[in-house]
Amino acid sequence: MSHYKPINFSDRVAFFFTKSMRFFADTFFQKRYGHRAVVLETVAGVPGMVSGMWTHLISLRKMKTGYGPKIRTLLDEAENERMHLMTFIEIAKPNAFERFLVLTAQAVFWNMFFVIYVFFPRTAHRIVGYFEEEAVYSYTEYLREIDNGSLPNIPAPKIAIDYWNLSADATLRDVVIAVREDEAKHRDVNHEFASEYDR
Repeated sequence: MSHYKPINFSDRVAFFFTKSMRFFADTFFQKRYGHRAVVLETVAGVPGMVSGMWTHLISLRKMKTGYGPKIRTLLDEAENERMHLMTFIEIAKPNAFERFLVLTAQAVFWNMFFVIYVFFPRTAHRIVGYFEEEAVYSYTEYLREIDNGSLPNIPAPKIAIDYWNLSADATLRDVVIAVREDEAKHRDVNHEFASEYDR
């Protein structure tokens, strides 16, 4: 699945919300892909944790089993996005303002996404699906800039080599490909979670 076409009002809201965020990222970061990744990955690390935590609480309140696989999937997603962030901090070396922006973005998005997930979980998962579509697109652009020589293909940081089991001589290009593959998986999983509410 590369793009989920919006089919109802919930999908259109999710799509519009995502495109609005994309406009902000494009305007602020332009082609500074490493710095863009730092800020966007701190936001990307929020949904899995929020939705995993809330699903866990639903299981406790209802005193029912069966939620475990979804909870683990969502928390694994949050951990994966955290490792994306840790990797790009090593690559981009964000300055003090960008670090402040990370904290602000996380604080605002955590609370906003929590409210959306509690009251509109289908829309929340669709938002994440669309976020991940945009992430795949952004990392594809990042890869293109590396391949055409506009960005240096620097050695991969050790944290990335260890996390993705890359070769010792891995480069930024290898990291971007690995991250893009992760984002594609998150895209498909969240679109599927959203669609489950229609069944």
